[in-house]
Amino acid sequence: MTLLNPDPKQDDRQSGDSRFGDMVWIPGGTFRMGSDRHYPEEAPAHRVTVDGFRIDRTPVTNRQFKAFIKATGHKTTAEIVPDPKDYPGALPHMIYAGSLVFGPPLAVHGLLDWNQWWQFMRGACWRHPYGPKSNINTSDNHPVVHVSFSDARAYAQWAGKDLPTEAEWEFAARGGLDGTEFAWGDEFAPGGVHMANTWQGEFPRQNGRDDGYERTSPVTAFPPNGYGVHDMIGNVWEWTSDWYAPKHEADAPKACCIPENPRGGREEASHDPRQPDIRIPRKVIKGGSHLCAPNYCRRYRPAARHAEAVDTSTSHLGFRCVKRGAPAR
Repeated sequence: MTLLNPDPKQDDRQSGDSRFGDMVWIPGGTFRMGSDRHYPEEAPAHRVTVDGFRIDRTPVTNRQFKAFIKATGHKTTAEIVPDPKDYPGALPHMIYAGSLVFGPPLAVHGLLDWNQWWQFMRGACWRHPYGPKSNINTSDNHPVVHVSFSDARAYAQWAGKDLPTEAEWEFAARGGLDGTEFAWGDEFAPGGVHMANTWQGEFPRQNGRDDGYERTSPVTAFPPNGYGVHDMIGNVWEWTSDWYAPKHEADAPKACCIPENPRGGREEASHDPRQPDIRIPRKVIKGGSHLCAPNYCRRYRPAARHAEAVDTSTSHLGFRCVKRGAPAR
């Protein structure tokens, strides 16, 4: 285990710059990104250098997203009826505004078919995370969910920020520790204390809720990592700006501040091979969620990564933002 930075906790609360809210300054450094011990898409582990940047102390909350919607009138992807041309073969009655919502199934026939516990629910959106009869009236401090990549990017642009690259996100998630299994060390629940909102029990039917939560949790419910950043692991997955590829490049000496290529490049390799007729590119999401369990999706680790179609929104996917450049003085 290597300590990446001995004193990383300088943040924008001391700068008086209210534009950037509650952000943490992450000094640049070199770290070992990825893992050779878990899922194949995390390999190969390799050295990466990032410049210093600021990152939101927590995922963007419902309260913050409300302010964005009020200021801009933005309508999220989940609130817009999809274009049938983007979904060849779909019947007209299958095309409606909504989002994916998790629900424990009555019976499970293996863990390969996620349709057993995910439902594309009409009326589900950030305001109604579990369907049209649900609301967020008492969840201002929970992470906003049901946001697509374009929704997250629109918020970031409005706030004068960006979405993190995968390398920036993983560097911040490690909390100053290089080479440990989790964001807080090598033991999942040190001393029996849960450090993140994950699934305890047999997914997808039995959740013991030993950590105190069945769904999302307030963004500061669990201890921060060594950089003072909350909820990098568990609670909700988080968008990054990187196109997904099925493995890391072995030698990526600099992975910060790479401008996005809206056409071509990795986008061409990011489509879901199981749906060749639906060419929707995918971005990398990080951090795992409250649905990650020991028997399924052990992705509650900084090195873990997953692909998500840019038009997708779910009840366990959110985001946070970064601001690059030296901290204000």
